[in-house]
Amino acid sequence: MLQIFQRRDVLKRILLVLVVAMIGGAMVITLVPTGVGSFGNRADVLARVGRQEITTAMVEQQLREIERLQQIPAALRGFYANTVFQQLLYERMLEEEARRLGIRVTEEEHAEFIKSRLPAVFAGDTFLGMDRYSAEVQSRFGMTVAEFEDRVRLGLLETKLRRLVTDGIGVTPEEIEQEFRRRNEKVKIEFVRISPAALESQIALTNEEIARHFEENRSSYQVPEKRSVRYVLLDREQIRNQVSPTETELRNYYNANLDQYRVENRVRVRHILFKTFGKTEAEIEEVHKKAEQVLRRARRGEDFAQLAREFSEDTTAPNGGDLGWILRGQTVPEFEQTAFTLPVGSISDLVRTQYGFHILKVEERETARTKSFEEVRDSIAATLREQQTRRRIEELAEKLAAAVRQSTRRPIEEIAAELGLRVQEVPPVGPGDPIGELGSDANLQNVIFRLRPGELSAPVAIERGHVVVTVKEILPAHQGTLDEVRERVTDELRKLRAVSLARARAEELARRAQAGEALSAAARALGLTAQTTEFFARNGYVEPLGNASQLAAAFQMKPGESSAPLSLGTDWVVFRVLERQEANPQELAAQRETLRNQLLEEKKTLAYEAFRSALEQRLRQQGKLEINQEALARLRVPAGG
Repeated sequence: MLQIFQRRDVLKRILLVLVVAMIGGAMVITLVPTGVGSFGNRADVLARVGRQEITTAMVEQQLREIERLQQIPAALRGFYANTVFQQLLYERMLEEEARRLGIRVTEEEHAEFIKSRLPAVFAGDTFLGMDRYSAEVQSRFGMTVAEFEDRVRLGLLETKLRRLVTDGIGVTPEEIEQEFRRRNEKVKIEFVRISPAALESQIALTNEEIARHFEENRSSYQVPEKRSVRYVLLDREQIRNQVSPTETELRNYYNANLDQYRVENRVRVRHILFKTFGKTEAEIEEVHKKAEQVLRRARRGEDFAQLAREFSEDTTAPNGGDLGWILRGQTVPEFEQTAFTLPVGSISDLVRTQYGFHILKVEERETARTKSFEEVRDSIAATLREQQTRRRIEELAEKLAAAVRQSTRRPIEEIAAELGLRVQEVPPVGPGDPIGELGSDANLQNVIFRLRPGELSAPVAIERGHVVVTVKEILPAHQGTLDEVRERVTDELRKLRAVSLARARAEELARRAQAGEALSAAARALGLTAQTTEFFARNGYVEPLGNASQLAAAFQMKPGESSAPLSLGTDWVVFRVLERQEANPQELAAQRETLRNQLLEEKKTLAYEAFRSALEQRLRQQGKLEINQEALARLRVPAGG
């Protein structure tokens, strides 16, 4: 194709990521089972489209290219392989249809597209050579020229087919107005949320009910294997308490690290920011007036931090506008000049910067100096204590490991005696249970459940330090008795009853509200509380219920109407429409073009999806699309699966 630039040494295939990007997020193809008889002994052929084949080797090649950029988890390899296959299948269908319709990509079109995407390969209209071209493609796309050019060709071919299908599609003014009303009408509701979790405390269970639930679900209550453990622990905190740097060590560290304790001129500043970036002159004038009002309040003695929390548009607002310590050169010049000249405790005039108007208050100031030894003595002591603790733990951990290496069958008491440690014991624990004072370290859990009784583990690093464990006793997994699993049975039965109670309350509440009783009164009678939302649109977010799409029924109801019980996950909601707010026709003009473009794109996408589905069905009916389901099933199996 690039004869226009230079005779072609060119391209074939690109990474899946670029495929998806250029094809615009094409959907996954639904594969209808197809016989395998026509493939004979060709177990490597996954599919045929017309005269083209898709083989396992082609998919594996693409997977290797993906793996050059990112690791594919073993468990997801089958998914990746299937996705690559589906993309290859779509491409072959695309080429088959383009061939039928006589659609092709000319060399001129191909060249112009590449030129527009890789301007660095050209000086004006002059091609700078294959070496420059190959390097640019490799650098930007991580592929060969052949792969890149083939991907470009397929992308242009797909664009032509898409245009053929969608160019005649339009959007009527009526459709725009209907969508405008749909998106901009709002409702306000009164609602009651009924959560099973909140009702669990109301569930009283008898011993008979618990026993009956256990008997009915006995097989669900297995007691997992448990193991009792003995261990010796190198406790980091105990060792830290045993070390103490000497005065000489402290002073030597100070003298060796004086640079750490040099302080430049710095100030600690709070500020209130009123943003002006991107605003019109009229808007800036309003911002200025607001800033002056807040400045007057600050100078009258109102709490500066509270004013910052209330009015500042900076990310420091939640912290009362506190910027912490700043040095020269860290802020814009106008801000810096004020911060470094304003007396401590003073409040500045309005300071205008590129970000907006600032009000500054200087909290503290430090001049350049070197902190004295006494000022930093405590921090040095903490640093050295941590260093010495770490070294001591490393020494003891190595001795512990060496002791275990002598024999993993040594009595743990011997090792404890050698290192002056104490043997401790944990009663039987199951998988996932906390291991006494050792916590819930997953790595330690794995070690414990791999050990044989009496065998010593290597030292395991945990949050508290290093530990060597040995299994004292193994209690095999077994069918639990009611006494063993009573707490679990009770908890599960209570949750089930709470779910049923929540649904019953929701149904009763809805029945009473739909019969004309005020929702809030009906809620109180059932021990529930009604809340009211702000106005929200269909695509909005309703605090605290979530996305408004879950409440779509509210937009079909009249003010005063109450809903049926609505399931939101495990919770239930009953609501009443309080008010409707129709779309403001005066806002249509400002939204018309955006709505038109969005509706047009949606209609084109639907039309192209319908075309793709019809194309697949037609190719199957014509015998031009065959899938080797046995080979495809093997491809989808994860590594090691």
